[in-house]
Amino acid sequence: MKNKENQLIELVEDGKHLSPVLPEHVKNYLIDIDGTVCDDIPNEEPERMETAELYPDALDTINGWYDQGHIITFFTSRLESHREVTERWLDKHGFKYHGILMGKPRGGNYHWIDNHIVRATRYTGKFTNLIEKSANVQVFED
Repeated sequence: MKNKENQLIELVEDGKHLSPVLPEHVKNYLIDIDGTVCDDIPNEEPERMETAELYPDALDTINGWYDQGHIITFFTSRLESHREVTERWLDKHGFKYHGILMGKPRGGNYHWIDNHIVRATRYTGKFTNLIEKSANVQVFED
């Protein structure tokens, strides 16, 4: 069954509900804020968050994904106490999004383990459309 609001498809197997999934054409973007869509502002200097400079192309690219029906969630190492200034900054710049997850672990070198498909894209200085590229990945042994 498809839920029109969030586009999730509910799955049932042997009469039991499974975790819902998005249709294949809908992406669930988790996007970092600091150093990805704006200046990298450390949690230790929250007063700088209000005036962080927007990175070129981030707004147009992310809002384009939103308008295409993809799910946009900002995933940040900013603290819960920084939520208000973060939402104010995103809204001031016109970002369209569905949610913000605060408290991402700091330090990088992320290794995400999930029972759903995860595609990681490292931001390297320019927001553009994504392209297909081959790369080595780590997987669990059989």
